[in-house]
Amino acid sequence: MSIFARHQVFEKNSILLLIGILLVIAIGGIVEITPLFYLKSTIEKVEGVRPYTPLELAGRNIYVREGCYVCHSQMIRPLRDEVERYGHYSLAAESMYDHPFQWGSKRTGPDLARVGGKYSDEWHVTHLVDPRSIVPASIMPGYGFLGDTDLDFHDIASHLKVNRAFGVPYTEEQIAHASDDVRAQADPDNKGVDDFQKRYPKAASRGFGGKPGRITEMDALVAYLQMLGTEIDFKLYDDKADLR
Repeated sequence: MSIFARHQVFEKNSILLLIGILLVIAIGGIVEITPLFYLKSTIEKVEGVRPYTPLELAGRNIYVREGCYVCHSQMIRPLRDEVERYGHYSLAAESMYDHPFQWGSKRTGPDLARVGGKYSDEWHVTHLVDPRSIVPASIMPGYGFLGDTDLDFHDIASHLKVNRAFGVPYTEEQIAHASDDVRAQADPDNKGVDDFQKRYPKAASRGFGGKPGRITEMDALVAYLQMLGTEIDFKLYDDKADLR
């Protein structure tokens, strides 16, 4: 008797079909749930991960506003081809302060989870202004207007407060100095740079958008892109630390 003939038993008996469905779902559930019992937490604590600076958060808001997530995911899967192309697979901890996270299942362009530091600020600005000057076959639209639009950050402290309500550990000091920190990160000559870097260790301070004397939306977006994937030193990362 062929396998197709054997399958007729389930097709002709709804009770057996229902039992078979429940059995398959139960096995699938066990396979998915059991590994969680071997973890101390589904989001491991990883050294180096910090909340976004106010300028980076503003850049992230622009990234979401312009729909960049539609073509660019920020999730490197633990598959050989992805790891060799993009770098270490993504960790849940890297997205723990994202609301919403930028994971995805479709890529029209490359994954951006490790794009930080891969290219210069000038490269990003040129690519955003005229994508085909960098990648001739690109179908990405140009975003030159970002460099001509001053960043509106008068309410950036409120953005930090909302994120804190969702669990991002912004302090009262960080919220109170949010606007000052935007200016300090976008201008390395600003007198508040030292205080800014104390509040956000290892955060870079420079003119990301290439227009001294102005803080544009380009500054914010490039600042955000340049920090993606740079927080964790994977030479020191222990992937077994979260096991029981």
